[in-house]
Amino acid sequence: MAKIPRPDAKLEALRQQGCLHPHPERVTDPLFVGADFFDGRDLVQVKYEMVRRVWVEGHPVGHSAQAFGFSRPSFYQARAALEREGLAGLVPKKKGPRRAHKLRAEVMAFLQQQVAQEPGLRASDLAARLRERFQLKVHPRSIERALARAKKQRPGPRTRPGRMATTRR
Repeated sequence: MAKIPRPDAKLEALRQQGCLHPHPERVTDPLFVGADFFDGRDLVQVKYEMVRRVWVEGHPVGHSAQAFGFSRPSFYQARAALEREGLAGLVPKKKGPRRAHKLRAEVMAFLQQQVAQEPGLRASDLAARLRERFQLKVHPRSIERALARAKKQRPGPRTRPGRMATTRR
């Protein structure tokens, strides 16, 4: 009977945190070849060691970048991030918009008004109305998430300071 391979916990953790090196096979530095502690899959560790080799050991930038599987511009970006933010600067940032930038207050008020008037209105219909009214192209799922966030932010029952809201039985 064949053994079922156990999942690699470190590999999964690196993947979830966005720190999995896309090309660990390109890391040819002797520290990472056949070592237990140094892991070519750990993008943060690889970038740190690449920069450290140049700073501390005086290796040439091109040689160090190549040995760690990166380009010279990538080395300079990693060095700048490390100088600016410390080790946390080497953790890859999420790409794309950081918030629902198209759904400003005026647009959200319009969406909420539309939903209040027609409670069964679908997000795809709301997206079409946004295109008509504001010339905005917004994905229906973005509208659903924004409305859900707005609903969560509404204040609950009013209470006096220091008192919990209660319901009558």
